[in-house]
Amino acid sequence: MSVMVFDSGIGGLTVLREARVLMPDRRFVYVADDAAFPYGDWEEPDLLQRMTGLFGELIAEWKPEIIVIACNTASTLAVSHLREAYPGQTFVGTVPAIKPAAERTRSGLVSVLATPGTVRRQYTRDLISDWASKCHVRLVGSTRLAALAESYMRGNMVDEAEVEREIMPCFVEQDGKRTDIVVLACTHYPFLVNRMRKMAPWPVDWIDTSEAIARRAASLIEPLPVVARIGEVAEEDVAVFTGGAPDVLTAKLLRGFGLKVNP
Repeated sequence: MSVMVFDSGIGGLTVLREARVLMPDRRFVYVADDAAFPYGDWEEPDLLQRMTGLFGELIAEWKPEIIVIACNTASTLAVSHLREAYPGQTFVGTVPAIKPAAERTRSGLVSVLATPGTVRRQYTRDLISDWASKCHVRLVGSTRLAALAESYMRGNMVDEAEVEREIMPCFVEQDGKRTDIVVLACTHYPFLVNRMRKMAPWPVDWIDTSEAIARRAASLIEPLPVVARIGEVAEEDVAVFTGGAPDVLTAKLLRGFGLKVNP
């Protein structure tokens, strides 16, 4: 029995890491739709059409027990549609952690750092209306952070000044109060959170939803019987890249996460 973790790139590895802890008896199939990265740049109808066709192929080939869409942009756009298109398949989506941010803020000033695609979605604005109507929520669409995170995880240097430029709109001062929570609404961003902390003008609580996503997925499946578990653990976890074989640095990263690249 396998769990599929899907993202547009390697950001979903943050969710994979947490999911393995909670579901050690499952085989994992990590899918990176790198041929279409970054999702935030796509027009909604085109991306929805691509994802619908791609998931049909992935489900037919891998027959996953559950699919975790470890991408805010993809989830806010497509998860409801995918559930309708593939009613026999269980999907777990990733949405901005606006509710917990609203519950934890003391200043009432919350920022959501996301891709432009997630910022544009009505789904995101509905979350704010439903759960954070008493807060001032600033939506910040970053055009560069996902790519910077991908580059960093492949072992390249990160321009801290560029990170600073991307996060600065998150920091708001209003009526003597300051932003005290920034929601990381892209699974790539936790890879850069230490750089973000360093470049931030004041300390804030950075909310990463990776563990919560993994817990949700784990709650929807039953632990395997011991006999079945033996066979499953013997199968290697694999990584599938839609753009073909990944480069040397990415392959090295994947091996570090215990993933065999599927040819």
